[in-house]
Amino acid sequence: MPVKKKRKFPGPDDQEHRKSKIASSSYTRPQIRGPRLISTEKPFSSKKCLAWFHEYAGTDEVVGPEGMEKFCEDIGVEPENIIMLVLAWHLEAINMGFFTKEEWLRGMTLLQCDCTERVRSKLDCLRADLNDSALFKNIYRYAFDFARDKDQRSLDMDTAKSMLALLLGRTWPLFPVFHQFLEQSKYKGMNKDQWYNVLEFSRTINVDLSNYDEDGAWPVLLDEFVEWQKARPAS
Repeated sequence: MPVKKKRKFPGPDDQEHRKSKIASSSYTRPQIRGPRLISTEKPFSSKKCLAWFHEYAGTDEVVGPEGMEKFCEDIGVEPENIIMLVLAWHLEAINMGFFTKEEWLRGMTLLQCDCTERVRSKLDCLRADLNDSALFKNIYRYAFDFARDKDQRSLDMDTAKSMLALLLGRTWPLFPVFHQFLEQSKYKGMNKDQWYNVLEFSRTINVDLSNYDEDGAWPVLLDEFVEWQKARPAS
């Protein structure tokens, strides 16, 4: 049994030291914090993420079209939904309709998703990326290389029109008219410079085209669109 120590009563020097300590601490009052919230969510698991990947890839090293269709069904998103493009951008996927194991593990780790439920919980965040001007620009530019045939330097026109409808169809008032122009144009594809400039055009040029500078550094494609649109009879 431990021996009790005698209680030591403070002497004059101790009292002065205590007063000094109180005075100095009055300027550095500790912050009062509330109770710490303990997260009940389990930490991300790479092993679980890999097993989840193989639910769609089987024994392959890539999720193909069939696995992708099942994945979309499980997370409640149509394959043509723009959210799938945003997800592919996060995974840095190279080929449309395919997720490699490396892309899956890298991207899902960054998103901290190792199961279907966690991706579902992130869908609103993925949609929010589209409302950020800088992020949207990155996603838009990514879409060009993602959607094109890798042996071609340009997007074929049908794919370009589909991707533009997905990315700009709901936000650019002139898109329906631009789509009509592409339908009747001689162009069979769209190169990277044209693709990038369509976004810039949609962001900076008025609907009535009043601020379009014909002497600007726009691609000929957009010069021809403006000329075509201005020549159309007013509706």
